[in-house]
Amino acid sequence: MNTANRSARFKLSPGSTIGVIGAGIAGLCTAKVLQQFGFEVTVIEKEAELGGVWAASRRYPGLTTQNPRSTYEFSDFPMPRHYPEWPRGEQVQAYLEAYAKHFGIFEKIILNAEVRQAAIDTAEQHWTVKVQSSRANPQEDFRELVFDYLVVCNGIFSEPFIPDFAGSERFRGAGGRICHSSQFTRVDEARGKNVVVVGYGKSSCDVANATVDLSRHTYLVARHLIWKIPKKLKNVLNFKYLFLTRMGEALFRYIRVKGFEKFLHGSGLPIRNFMLGQVERMVAKQLTLHKLGLHPGMPLETIARSTVSLVTDGFYDNIRAGRLTVKRAEIVELHAGCATLSNGDTIPTDIVICGTGWRQETPFFDNSVMANVTDERGNFRLYRSMIPVGAPRLAFNGYNSSFFSQLNAEIGALWIAGHLLNAFKLPSKEVMNKAVDERLIWMEQRTEGKHSKGTNIIPFSIHHMDELLSDLRLTLNAFRRFRQWLIPVTGADYRPITARLLRRQGFDSRCSRAEAQGGHSLKGSES
Repeated sequence: MNTANRSARFKLSPGSTIGVIGAGIAGLCTAKVLQQFGFEVTVIEKEAELGGVWAASRRYPGLTTQNPRSTYEFSDFPMPRHYPEWPRGEQVQAYLEAYAKHFGIFEKIILNAEVRQAAIDTAEQHWTVKVQSSRANPQEDFRELVFDYLVVCNGIFSEPFIPDFAGSERFRGAGGRICHSSQFTRVDEARGKNVVVVGYGKSSCDVANATVDLSRHTYLVARHLIWKIPKKLKNVLNFKYLFLTRMGEALFRYIRVKGFEKFLHGSGLPIRNFMLGQVERMVAKQLTLHKLGLHPGMPLETIARSTVSLVTDGFYDNIRAGRLTVKRAEIVELHAGCATLSNGDTIPTDIVICGTGWRQETPFFDNSVMANVTDERGNFRLYRSMIPVGAPRLAFNGYNSSFFSQLNAEIGALWIAGHLLNAFKLPSKEVMNKAVDERLIWMEQRTEGKHSKGTNIIPFSIHHMDELLSDLRLTLNAFRRFRQWLIPVTGADYRPITARLLRRQGFDSRCSRAEAQGGHSLKGSES
């Protein structure tokens, strides 16, 4: 049987068991969607509470969403009206927990459970997952779970990356502390200390800003500067109208352009360049970047190579007031109580907090599985950012750095459900591998290698959802799609999609239930 036929004929029946690794945004909506389609779901989470990066154990001081509330909610579960426009980390965690309880997922989650091994029995066609308790004294607390299918949702923020600084042991031996931003969960630890934060992304700036009122002094050490976007341009226009629309996404060249995008990157390129140039000048002027010596020195369109990072409230005010010092350098060596920088400066240092990114790791898979999941450089080879071509009964969800992480994960979960129920046919193995190769080459070129091991789809979140929905033969109606060119994309835009797929697959009673459940949320929410 050739690969195309084998792919087309793969199908699981409702009632089949599915293991989901991770109870963050992707894991929760994957479990919820697959349960709606009749599968028996178990979610395995190593932390003591659900939420992923929003859990208390990983929530740094000052953490908020980058997206406004209306653009950071699931399609059928609005965020509460009393939430601020940019919800705080603890509010997002509460929202996710309410989502899990509302849709009957909470009781399907095994907390304090770390996956140590996941192996497939190709003869029996099932996965055996070995789980160890992550609570105290876990030496003998192992158990094995068996699933017909496995979905990995531990995300691209799974393992914090901390650089190996020269002199680290000497620094720690003198009482210094080195940690990742996700490990710095109590701002009181900065009281009276000289704090050095490494990096210039959102987490670095959030943490540095949160410490200035308690620290002796806070330094932010950044080798490279990236563009920061004000939440409101000229303190009036919400950034979501610039970047969270189809028009905002179309300003950046996708792997293939069509329709109006072909015009913007063809004969209309001067118009596109003018639009981005105007925004760039307004941002630089509003934030006084030249005066502060913090202009990135590259065009605004380079945000497509990494990410959009919003300005942390009060960040530039603290720099102007001298409460926060930015050093355009990197740490060369740590000493007892101080750090030497690449620009020759030596700064007093008691705590080093690293906003230096994450590793995407799946240590529970052996080499035979990983050979089909990643290439020799560690890039994830996932068709549609969802499934490894040569690994059976396995999918990934949430392995895409996105502006709309919750919506990309939700549509991804629908795509997985459609795949499991044979709602569409996958291309041949050769075609899928060619598509993966093409996408990785394009990512490498447009991000100058900074594509998070093949998982960075920013700023093309809407394009990704369009591709998944196209496979499912489900599209937004023409009016709503046109509206998204000018008005920010919201979860509510995609509310009818789940019911439509349920109905097509013959789940009429579940379809009615899905339509009835949609629109509920925490007390005080929109409906």
